[in-house]
Amino acid sequence: MKPVRVIILAVAVASAGLAGLLALKLTSGKTVISTAEPVIEREPTVNVLVASKGLPVGSRLSPDAVHWLSWPKDGVVEGLITEELRPNAVTDLQGVVVRLPMFNGEPVRQEKIADSSSRIMSSLLPAGKRAVATEITVATGAGGFILPNDRVDVIMVRKNDENFLTETVLSNVRVLAIDQQVEEKEDGTKSVVGTTATLELTPDQSKVMTVAQQMAERLSLVLRSVADAQEPDTIAADHLLSGDGRPSIQVIKSGSIVKGDGNSSMGQK
Repeated sequence: MKPVRVIILAVAVASAGLAGLLALKLTSGKTVISTAEPVIEREPTVNVLVASKGLPVGSRLSPDAVHWLSWPKDGVVEGLITEELRPNAVTDLQGVVVRLPMFNGEPVRQEKIADSSSRIMSSLLPAGKRAVATEITVATGAGGFILPNDRVDVIMVRKNDENFLTETVLSNVRVLAIDQQVEEKEDGTKSVVGTTATLELTPDQSKVMTVAQQMAERLSLVLRSVADAQEPDTIAADHLLSGDGRPSIQVIKSGSIVKGDGNSSMGQK
């Protein structure tokens, strides 16, 4: 074989070997893939006291009625009860009265509870309000469907000679409580019937209600829709009162209307 061919063959073999070695090094190199999980910053949380079940108005808190729940720290507003500030709240609040209804999982707010004294009704009353009771029946109490925290109108019915006059004396007032008793029917079944409704009134409304109870042949509570809850609740028939708090009565004598002093036995508003 000629020397030139030998040289060419040697160069070709060397080149092929070099290329193979290079390819082997490239394919044998390990590709490093990062398996590290992305770092997620968790928002700081605090434990907030929440209701473990639905709590109606007038119920009392117990250890099984509330529990601690993790809550975003930025979402904590004034009024919420945190474990950081009140670590013994579950036991300290045992027996506390619920002033406004709470649902399962809802934070227990200071505004929705009252002290655990024996004066339950006074605990339910907001500052400046009064509790006034009035007798009701199934007929005058919306068929027994009125419940605590409902809103009602109070309608007065009174007789004037041969006619009956009706008038709304209170509007959209809140029912604090319904006194209930068990009534046994002829077939042996029992039902719960309210006999007295306690209303949340302003001092002036309390006076109007007292006068209406004396003047009325009948007082009826008319159930309002929950959609009306934001309407004014301080409206009252103030014209039933004179300046000294006594009912102002118009007395008809000989065809003329004379304003009386509230002590007349016949008259018309």
